[in-house]
Amino acid sequence: MSVALIAWLTIEMILRIATLFVVPRNRKPTAGLAWMLVIFLMPIPGWIIFSVIGSYKLPPQRRDMQRTLDAYIEGTLHEIRHKKQIKVVDEIIPAKYQQASILAQSLTHFPAFLGNKVEPIADYDKTISNIIKDIDQASRYIYIEYYILALDETTERLFESLKRAISRGVKVRVMYDAYGSRKYKRFSEMKRLLDDLGVEHHPMLPLTLPGRGYMRPDLRNHRKLVVVDGAIGYTGSLNMIARSYHRSDSIVYDELTVRLSGPIVQQLRAVFLTDWFSETGKMLKDTGTVLEELVDRNYGATSMQMIPSGPGYDDENNLKVFNAIFYDARESITIVNPYFVPDESLIVALISAARRGVRVRLINSEAIDQRFVAHAQRSYYEEMFRAGVEVYLYEAPTLLHSKYILIDDDLSLVGSSNMDIRSFELNHELTVMVYGVKDNAKLHRITEEYLEKSKQVNAKRWLSRPPRLQLLDNLARLTSSLQ
Repeated sequence: MSVALIAWLTIEMILRIATLFVVPRNRKPTAGLAWMLVIFLMPIPGWIIFSVIGSYKLPPQRRDMQRTLDAYIEGTLHEIRHKKQIKVVDEIIPAKYQQASILAQSLTHFPAFLGNKVEPIADYDKTISNIIKDIDQASRYIYIEYYILALDETTERLFESLKRAISRGVKVRVMYDAYGSRKYKRFSEMKRLLDDLGVEHHPMLPLTLPGRGYMRPDLRNHRKLVVVDGAIGYTGSLNMIARSYHRSDSIVYDELTVRLSGPIVQQLRAVFLTDWFSETGKMLKDTGTVLEELVDRNYGATSMQMIPSGPGYDDENNLKVFNAIFYDARESITIVNPYFVPDESLIVALISAARRGVRVRLINSEAIDQRFVAHAQRSYYEEMFRAGVEVYLYEAPTLLHSKYILIDDDLSLVGSSNMDIRSFELNHELTVMVYGVKDNAKLHRITEEYLEKSKQVNAKRWLSRPPRLQLLDNLARLTSSLQ
């Protein structure tokens, strides 16, 4: 055996042993085992890949920025709550959800606030039109943040409304995901237009080179939000782009957005301020006084709470809250989401709910825009069927891109988060919790409209699918843990 071969085998063995010390640390067993398998089979290429995408957290300095803003926001909210004697959780939240609300607050520093109003909007064009109407009423500032912000025939009128706002002296700040927006052909034109209008704009999570501040290139800011004067806000699944997403096939997207008014908008605004600070290093210190004005005004009687999540936090905020509310369910759980690739804890929570008599419904899409994710998603249907979960597929060619959860008749969680490991660990996401029967009634009606356009999957026929498809599903499921 040659000296070179002995040296090569020795290096590979050292790399395999090092894997045992490095990879499992603070990592889920499933993800750790997947990475260890890759490195044991291909030590040198495996370590290179792990070095590039093995960490799903932001670099320390960016997490420090998150903590700085969290402390500032928490202190401001605590001071105002004390001065204004705002009601606490056990006065405004149904008893069965109080622990989940407290959990959400401990993870995000955002408490539940009373005095809000919510309007779910399931019409694509109406959502954009409503945003433009509110922008046309702005008198102080407009904050816009989207995973995909594109300039096209659908969104040109939004940019025209920003031009009108700026002519009135309104300050406009815009952020967009560096990858999510860049891939559309008029991206450079859009940036030049924003410059010409006088809009201060920044990409989120741009590519960084290895070294201090490096972060894996597939970390994304998947949030969608608009804030107008701190009084009106929007969030949900809709990206600011044509409904076809400029695809070459026949797929179009159905989305759900909520229009918010009341103190909850300041939590939405705080999310924007945090992301702005993280990307620019500039803290916009104009939160507290406006919040004091808002809590004095009666917008409605709804209790709400924001749940930002992502790799800037120490915990998987959305996953932990989702699991908590699944265990709180007494009658029904409805999950509307295009991408369902859950981790083990979420599977256990849903199966446990179904086994104790809760009606669990999952509404996915028949249309497929991400084949790998779709195969991984379908691999979970069998265990869902065996537990009594109902699975529905929204009929193609429309892809149901809405992302929300309904618990019984008195709680909903609406936002940008998919039900997959990417949204739990790699993406910055945003979800709003809406408490109360009356304010969730419209969302239940929208759900029934979705079900009318869906067909229930027959478990027996599904389990008899060709072995080729089952193999693809199983392979996609195995690699989904490689985060």
